[in-house]
Amino acid sequence: MGLQQFWFVLIGVLFTGYFVLEGFDFGVGMLMPILGRRSDARRRVVLNTIGPVWDGNEVWLITAAGALFAAFPEWYASMFSGFYLALLLLLVALILRVCAIEYRGKINDPKWRAWCDIGIGIGSWIPPLAWGWVFANMVRGVPLNAEKQVVGSVWDLLSPYALLGALATAVLFALHGAVFLVLKTAGAVRVDALRIVRLLLIPAAVVVGGFGLWTQLAYGADWTWIVLVTAVLGLALATLANMAGRDGWAFVGTTLTVVSATVLIVGSMFPNVLPSTIDPLYHLTIYNASSSAYTLKVMSWAAVIATPVVLIYQGWTYWVFRQRIRVEQIPPPVGLPLSGKGAEQ
Repeated sequence: MGLQQFWFVLIGVLFTGYFVLEGFDFGVGMLMPILGRRSDARRRVVLNTIGPVWDGNEVWLITAAGALFAAFPEWYASMFSGFYLALLLLLVALILRVCAIEYRGKINDPKWRAWCDIGIGIGSWIPPLAWGWVFANMVRGVPLNAEKQVVGSVWDLLSPYALLGALATAVLFALHGAVFLVLKTAGAVRVDALRIVRLLLIPAAVVVGGFGLWTQLAYGADWTWIVLVTAVLGLALATLANMAGRDGWAFVGTTLTVVSATVLIVGSMFPNVLPSTIDPLYHLTIYNASSSAYTLKVMSWAAVIATPVVLIYQGWTYWVFRQRIRVEQIPPPVGLPLSGKGAEQ
């Protein structure tokens, strides 16, 4: 395996890790208004399931973007300029989500918390839709000219395939988040999360399966059929485990589907990283979009040394905060008063 292939695979691994971890993270935020509609304590239970880990999950995106910039600068430049509006919207949504999560408990006022909950919801729905749309377009191809610039308007990128990719990502992340909530909560919140899982299983199978089959038939390679079958088996495992009350195995099933879906997308791109719908000669590939061999070699040594340390630390974090959470464990809200009238009693 050459250095270009190695870094293409590594970037695929980084995005896979990001979608697995931040996928249930987004899913929790997407479902928070539904599961927490009865009381603030229930909303805090839902939010606390990701409280110790959500910011660590976002490190995968930062690392993936940094690796993309260093290993494939042409890919990075064309991607971020061509999908500028979508990625800008995604960035704003992530900032809104971070601020809402961090500051929700700083002010002891129900209206303040309500506005923060809206921010968490918006910041959790937009990224899955944006990422699904962006990656679907990177598989399908964009109007890339000889100067490696994406021309045309955003309407050229709103194909049925790209829109289905956005919907599939959102539905899959919502299911992944619901399964995670069943695993991490107890009592009434877990019961309601279980109902949502069972409501989402069939829509997720139809939408994700349809998008996966379209990807395979139109853009996939021979070996990606195995990946597509694995994604289907993951959903089947999640369904059977959910019915049997095996919460851990259900989460393994949705994780397997997220991993397989990402591998299907990345595998369908190779060796292209940004195909051109104007002329095949304008395709960006791992070879004409990469950095120098010396840069890739230095980066490879850094990745070999740092990656295991990060994985061990993050795994330890999940192990420490593995306990279930229930409403009875949530203390009264604290924080500064929004006005001089005093805090909420």
